[in-house]
Amino acid sequence: MAVRTLTPLSPPAALGYAMPAEWEPHAATWLAWPHHASDWPGKLDTIRWVYAEIVRKLAPGERVRLLVPTAAAARQARRYLERAGANLRRVEFLLCPTDRAWTRDAGPLFVRRGRDRALAIVHFHFNGWARYRNWRRDRRVPEFAARRLRLPLFRARVQGRPFVLEGGGIEVNGRGTLLATEECWLDRRVQVRNPGLGRADYEAAFRDYLGAHHVLWLPRGLAGDDTHGHIDDLARFVNPRTLVMVRETRRGDPNHRALAANWERVPELRLEDGSRPEVVPLPLPAPLYFDGQRLPASYANFYIANAAVLVPTFNDPNDRVALGILGELFHNRPVVGIHAVDLVLGLGTLHCLTQQQPA
Repeated sequence: MAVRTLTPLSPPAALGYAMPAEWEPHAATWLAWPHHASDWPGKLDTIRWVYAEIVRKLAPGERVRLLVPTAAAARQARRYLERAGANLRRVEFLLCPTDRAWTRDAGPLFVRRGRDRALAIVHFHFNGWARYRNWRRDRRVPEFAARRLRLPLFRARVQGRPFVLEGGGIEVNGRGTLLATEECWLDRRVQVRNPGLGRADYEAAFRDYLGAHHVLWLPRGLAGDDTHGHIDDLARFVNPRTLVMVRETRRGDPNHRALAANWERVPELRLEDGSRPEVVPLPLPAPLYFDGQRLPASYANFYIANAAVLVPTFNDPNDRVALGILGELFHNRPVVGIHAVDLVLGLGTLHCLTQQQPA
């Protein structure tokens, strides 16, 4: 079936579409089975067991759509999931070659129409974070998803050019407010996704393609983040009026000054209705390194699924603190820790790997 591509003259928001909040009900979570060995040097087998645990926790509440590059990979994934006790009846194995496994950034980004709750997918033309060369198969994933689900596909364009955006670089409250960092999208020298575009251009694109008419900008991202400032390691909405934001109290840590700059913006933050959000501090684990490289370990990279909130943990005393804070904020589903010391070797964890499909 051919993908139904809607004209750029009618962006999603003009037709009543907007991106729902992550805590709203899901029909499914999309994942891509890990196969790119250099993402997790010497740890790929371990990572597959972590994936099996993620799927085991997701499946009680929703379907899992798992992208696999080959039929052999599907058989392999099935063996791991079966041995881990995951409910295979809730898992679809979808043959779709990918370069890597970061579904949050390259996978289908869904929007929903208000009047009838119809879904569509926005194609944001992934380009490897303007950093890596292996992205061409990943860029085709939204088209694959649109064909598979028989959904309209909007191809995002700004000033006549394909517009690049990654799901980990935005955070929405489902009411019209979007969070992002200036470091990720507005830096004109490092990892420039959309050369020549400025703040007003991005805000117009967020409005037109995601239905987000109000944008909150934070200055800086985490040390060790190869995306150059994704918001999903920094600040996350937990409900329409409350967000958690990481804070580093150790003054000698490279994150201390950058995150302090983010907190200095808090008094200025206003939601779409002009009210102040409640901002809850979230700690960071002690610094983690691999081969001398700082890793972007953050409890903010949690994923809100139907049956649970999955939170990365790092064998750190702050694991318990972070789980307690999030447990107090999410009253309608359990907060579950997923061991992520090996997972973060790939420079991302749970939120980076997942993409929700709204119900």
